[in-house]
Order: sequence, then C-alpha cells, then structure tokens
Amino acid sequence: MFARPHSGALSGALVLMALACPPALAQPTGRPVYEGAGGDPRISVSQPESTSQASGGYVRSIEPSLGPLGDPFGLRPLLKQRGIEYSLTYIAETLGNPVGGLRQGAIVEDRLNLRLNLDLQRLAGWDGATVHANAYFIHGTGLSRYYVGNLLATSVIEALPSSRLYVLWLDQQLFDGRLGIRVGQQAADTEFFVSQTATLFVNSTFGWPAITGLDLPSGGPAYPLAAPAIRAKYVPGNGFSLQAGLYDGDPAGANRPGDDPEAQRLDRTGTNFRTRDPALVVAEATYAFNTEKDAKSLPGDITLGGWQHFGRFESLRIDQTGLPLADPNATGIGRKLRGNAGIYAIYDQTLYRESGKDDEGLGFFVRAAWSPTRSSLVSAYLDTGLAYKGLFEGRDDDTAGLSLAYVRLSDDARRSDIDTIVLTGTAMPRRRAETVIEATYQAVVVPGFTLQPDVQLILHPGGGIANPRDPEGRRVRNAAVLGLRATVQY
Repeated sequence: MFARPHSGALSGALVLMALACPPALAQPTGRPVYEGAGGDPRISVSQPESTSQASGGYVRSIEPSLGPLGDPFGLRPLLKQRGIEYSLTYIAETLGNPVGGLRQGAIVEDRLNLRLNLDLQRLAGWDGATVHANAYFIHGTGLSRYYVGNLLATSVIEALPSSRLYVLWLDQQLFDGRLGIRVGQQAADTEFFVSQTATLFVNSTFGWPAITGLDLPSGGPAYPLAAPAIRAKYVPGNGFSLQAGLYDGDPAGANRPGDDPEAQRLDRTGTNFRTRDPALVVAEATYAFNTEKDAKSLPGDITLGGWQHFGRFESLRIDQTGLPLADPNATGIGRKLRGNAGIYAIYDQTLYRESGKDDEGLGFFVRAAWSPTRSSLVSAYLDTGLAYKGLFEGRDDDTAGLSLAYVRLSDDARRSDIDTIVLTGTAMPRRRAETVIEATYQAVVVPGFTLQPDVQLILHPGGGIANPRDPEGRRVRNAAVLGLRATVQY
C-alpha cells in the first residue's frame, strides 16, 4: 500500500488536476514560437511545449484561453512596451512507488516559478543590456529522499520547501550580439550540459546530469541553488558557439559534494551570494548544423565540454593517516584531495520531420561524461532517449518520449565497500551503478497548459546500497515510479 502523501499542496494540486480533465481535451490554437533550450538555436523538432528543466524556455501562455480574466487590467502589453516582461510557471505533480525502493509511498509536490525580464534599452537607453531575475516557491515532499533512496532523483522539482531567489543577472550584448557577458547570480544548468530533446523528461538527471550534481559541492550551481558567476558566450556564426563560466564553487557553503538537504538549509532564501570559495570553471563548444530555414538536411548539434573545480575534497576511501576509512582505527576524516574535473559530450539530432512541418517529428539525444579525479563519487555517466512530437493524429503539440540514464560509481567508492566487508566483517552489498528508464507523454490541454503522465523504472537504487529498513541488510529493491504532472504557463 502507498503511504499517505505528505504535502500541504495536496488540495491545490488535486483541484488543478481536476480542472485539467474536461470531457474532451481542447485543441490548441496557433503554433508555438520556440527558442532552443539552453539559449542555443533550436535544433530539436521534439522540444516539448512545457518543461520543468531549468534550461527550458517559456513557450506559450494560457492567458488567451482565460478570456477577460487573462489580463483584466491590460497591464502586460503596456509593461512590455516599456521593457518589462514577467511570466509564471506552476507545476504540480504526484508521484508514487508501488513497488521497490526503501519503502512504498506517494507524495505531492509543487513549484511556482516567477520570472522577470527588464530590457534596459527601453527602460534607460542602455543598448544591449538585459536584467533577468527568477524566483522559486517550492512545496511538498521528495519521493527519492523519503521513499526510493536513489541517486537519480525522480523529479527535477524535488527540493526542500522554501521561497528562494534562483538567479539574478545582468547580460550585456556586444559586437552585434556575437559576444555576451553575463554577471550576477547564475546557474550552470540553464546553459551548460543541455540537451534540447531531454527537456521533456521528469527525472532530474535529464536536466543537470547526476555526475555533476553528485560530484560537485552542494550539487554545483544548479537547481535549486545558484552562485555568483561571470559567463562569456561568443557566437562567431556558421553554427559555432563558445561559452565559459566562472562560478563560486560552493553555492551553499556545505563544503561537501552532492545535492544534500543540508546544503539547501544553509541557503534557504538563495541570497548567500558566496564569493570566497574555490572556483568552478565550466566551458563548452557547440556546433549546430542545418538550422537555416531552407536547409535540406535535418538539424542537430554536437557539444564538447568540461569542468574543473579548484577546491579540496575528502577521499572516499583513505583517511588523513593513510588508513582505510573502514578501519576501526581510522580518524573518520578523508584525506584531502585536490580538485574535481570531468569532460562531456552531447549529440542532439532531429531524425525525422513530418512533411510541411517545422515542429513535428522524431528527435534523439545522447550525452556522455567521464570524471577521472579520485574525489568523484560518480566516474562515468550516460543518458540517451527519443522524443516524438505530434505522434498521434489531431494531437500535433503532444510529445511522447522514452529515455535511459546510467551512472557508474567510481573505483574508490566501490573499493571502500570492500574495505568495510574485509576490515569489519560486516556482510553488505557492494555498490556499482544505478539506471533509470523513463517513459512519458505530455498532452497539451490548451496552449500553456499540459498534463504529463510518467513512468520510471529505477534499477539498483543508490547504486545497490543496503536497505536500512531491511533487518537482513539486503539491497534496496528495484523501484517502479508512477506519476502525473500538470503545468500551467502564464
């Protein structure tokens, strides 16, 4: 049986989902105007209508469907003329694991996202300058944290309840837009390591991949934590772009890797603005091809990137005196190691485009990363998937997808388990890897309003850890996760 959901958002989410299910789904009117996720040219024909991933852009508003209530005072067009634009995205979802995990249960969680853009050219005559702010209002209980116990969190919106500033930056465009300099509190997951096709999926790893989230302090500058940074992006033309970001390397000051709840508690409001921690540098180069309107071949892009963190990390296996951490005589404090680094590659490709359509068809993505440094919990990462927009007749804006993600734990992490077995005589499972398979379908009820049933299969949760609730210390069982998400954009 499922445990009772723990969330003050339960009633609101159920009302929203009830309103979302009329006798027949309304057909969308008009066509969306897309920008590519991550701020790059759009190359994915199957980029979805709505997404919870931080890199995804705002697409269409539900405002026209609300009639006179959409903008009762007519303020939005007036503000836009003066260079002020705002938008809101509300996501409510329920997830449960009827099989496997630490224990069976169900949760409800929601998130309200408020964005504000200021065009300083219109407001103050400052050519090429923009200010952007983004705030989150998060409620609910995480399924992974309390029920599944896996590394690849089942939902990207899972976070401790809070009201927090996410990003606040100034962007200056130079040389006719070929060079952009961005300064302020920023998140790397909005621009780096992004697949446009992957933004369809619910699991968090299809946004900011788990290899960075688990290896970097406080999970790295990614949802729900951002960090002071400076980012430069150069677009010389012909499909090429280069970008690099210099970030404070510990957004919350947790001084340990992984997106753990304690890190979020250290920066509950997103206003710590830390600037004295060792730096994190992320850089990547992208080549987008066949993006011209008259291109005869299908669009795609290839990205190569990497990161380097300059801080010190504790060894996963050896203490300060050279003893294995599992040794009863060890200090319990890992030996200090210098830095954390990794490289990654992304291939995003439209495989098929329906005749006469520029936003219907089949997209494919694959991302791979490797982190050779001994401070890494995860040493190798791979994800891949397919998404089809307009699969069914009369449902041109709906998107269906199937994906897989895999993380392999590092040699030191696995050897530490062997040390524990040998030195303490404790019988326990050895960690190796975790895999998630996800199938999802995003249905557009009206423009700006989507419903998304989702199914995930979690193999070897936690990499194959022992279940602390099992008296015999057996592995956490493979878990099936069922969910339903509703998203409203305004």
